[in-house]
Amino acid sequence: MKYLLDTHALLWFLYDDPQLSDETKNVICNAEEVYVSIASLWEIAIKKSIGKLEIDYSIMEIANVCESNKIKIMPIKPMHLDWIARLPMIHNDPFDRLIISQAKVENLVLISRDSKFSGYNIDLLW
Repeated sequence: MKYLLDTHALLWFLYDDPQLSDETKNVICNAEEVYVSIASLWEIAIKKSIGKLEIDYSIMEIANVCESNKIKIMPIKPMHLDWIARLPMIHNDPFDRLIISQAKVENLVLISRDSKFSGYNIDLLW
């Protein structure tokens, strides 16, 4: 199976946070392919710059750790943006909506604890 990490799942993986279950860590480490959206890195950069997120890693360091863990960074493609318009308005977070769209378009299982995601008709793992 192929997976896409939500932003919090990526951060919890990077920091070995106990909120990320051992089962989910195992999936991330052993999956055929694991992706993280460039939108997640953008979200981290924005939240870090406005003081809503305190982390030790720079975006480049996160990208390097992703690479060393075989987590591929998914670019934003026009078809991802087209799909956003098809999503129901369950919530307004633009980063989440893009990540959901990417999971749908690329046929990926989304690893997220966000309870709102269950309303989007996508495959979820948590």
